[in-house]
Amino acid sequence: MNESAPQGHYSVPARQRNVLRLTPRITALVAACALMATGVMPATGRQQTPPPHLRKQGTATQLVVGGKPFLVLGGELGNSSSSSIEYMRPIWPKLVALNLNTVVIPVYWEQIEPTEGRFDFGLVDEMIREARQHKLRLVPLWFASWKNSMSCYAPAWVKTNQQRFPRAEDKAGRGMEILSSFSKENVDADARAFAALMRHLHEFDDDHTVIMVQVENEIGMIPDSRDRSAGANKLFSGPVPTELMSYLERHRDTLIPEFRVVWTDAGLKTRGSWEEIFGPGLQTDEIFMAWHFARYVNRVAELGKAEYKLPMFVNAALTRPGALPGQYPSAGPLPHLMDVWRAGAPQIDFLSPDIYFPNLADWVRKYHRSGNPVFIPEVGLGPVNAVQALYTFGQHDAIGFSPFSIESAVEPTSSLLAASYDVLAQLTPLILEHQGKGEMAGMLPEGAEQRAPQRVLLGGYILDVSYERPPPPSVPGVQTPEALAGGLVIATGPDEFVIGGTGMVITFAATTPGDPIVGILSAYEGRYVNGQWSPGRLLNGDQTNQGRHLRFVPGRFDIQRVKLYRYR
Repeated sequence: MNESAPQGHYSVPARQRNVLRLTPRITALVAACALMATGVMPATGRQQTPPPHLRKQGTATQLVVGGKPFLVLGGELGNSSSSSIEYMRPIWPKLVALNLNTVVIPVYWEQIEPTEGRFDFGLVDEMIREARQHKLRLVPLWFASWKNSMSCYAPAWVKTNQQRFPRAEDKAGRGMEILSSFSKENVDADARAFAALMRHLHEFDDDHTVIMVQVENEIGMIPDSRDRSAGANKLFSGPVPTELMSYLERHRDTLIPEFRVVWTDAGLKTRGSWEEIFGPGLQTDEIFMAWHFARYVNRVAELGKAEYKLPMFVNAALTRPGALPGQYPSAGPLPHLMDVWRAGAPQIDFLSPDIYFPNLADWVRKYHRSGNPVFIPEVGLGPVNAVQALYTFGQHDAIGFSPFSIESAVEPTSSLLAASYDVLAQLTPLILEHQGKGEMAGMLPEGAEQRAPQRVLLGGYILDVSYERPPPPSVPGVQTPEALAGGLVIATGPDEFVIGGTGMVITFAATTPGDPIVGILSAYEGRYVNGQWSPGRLLNGDQTNQGRHLRFVPGRFDIQRVKLYRYR
């Protein structure tokens, strides 16, 4: 393994590099001090507000942008869309029409560093300019060492020099299309490029158009369960690192249950080889690889944050039922490996799922554990996104939601998602106010039936929610899915709820002593305009079955504000 310093930009001695790097910042600081002395300060976003960051509110983690909490109403571009300025030009207006406020956008290592040490950020800069022009924020995805497990976006000078940049190897000693996570040369090259990107964002993105960054993309091993190169085999036969064992011992009582079972079944040992600690088998291969992937990613994030400390996350391609490690992109930040990733990658702020299975609610629950914030950077594009988004924000205090290949949205997906995001945009101040306080819930059909009633306990009441089938399609050949029903509810005060959604009928019952029957004192439909409620029709008649339930018409997204009372 060749660990000699690469040529080009980074051949400058380390001390001199630091001086060159700091000089512009020192110059800017001196200039700012001079302006302060005159009492005049330029009106730039960076000087008025801190960079985007995370903060706690109750049990929730919020993303703060421009000094205020922010919900990502997002869409992720297709894998290749942002590689071309011309291709993107007609897409920006469509993203605005979908009521997005954020675009999740790939950034490609091979395009920004086509020659080692020489960086070209022209494409990145143009994406930022276009986003600003269309009043959109950006979440870059760093497609570098790994994208969907493979190393397809690494630069040519990396791909073609396997001696310097080794690949993972299978049992036969053949190289795989996966850069080895055990190579210092690999991680150093990736980390230098990522640090250069973050440094450039810090210098170029004055108004904080970029709000978070994903490090790598859907990391994992496939079709083998682990790297079987000589260096990897030696580490696999050696002791489990003390950093991992110390973490497990400190968090013994709060480990993810699926992971704790593996350790417990092997005897809860605190010293030994990987197979001695976790037992023989594919599950130990996966734990071993997860640790080394996490350490690699941590180094990339560490150098990036040293340049510009934005929130950073990693995403996971999820497992198919019954699949074994190596049959899916194993060892990524999957639910059963969350503790390994947390131990190995403390520079990563949260772990996120890419969801393409129908049981979205179940997967989101698996990621909303042990204080991990929920952000869905990628979900299969379809009409059901419209209710999935409402549920995810309402039930899981989510930071954001983002369907994949958003530029491909067509009817009915486009109009339904736009309507849902319009409701979420109106409710954003309320959602942010009530996050982390146990005052919100999401509603979404689950299970094979997709129509089973749901019971929600909130604000001293039981909300019994049933789901309706949508009306026949109004556009020939365009069918609204039967599962398009759901929403969110916020307890805004005593006996008062604000509810947004579609295809629901909701009745109320009391959970506290007093008069046994719950009635609807008033129910208004309406809108929030600049955070203020603007009531529309009073629905106390037929629309509420003379005060017996709330109804949200299938296929239409509404907001209703209801006040309850009790009688006998």
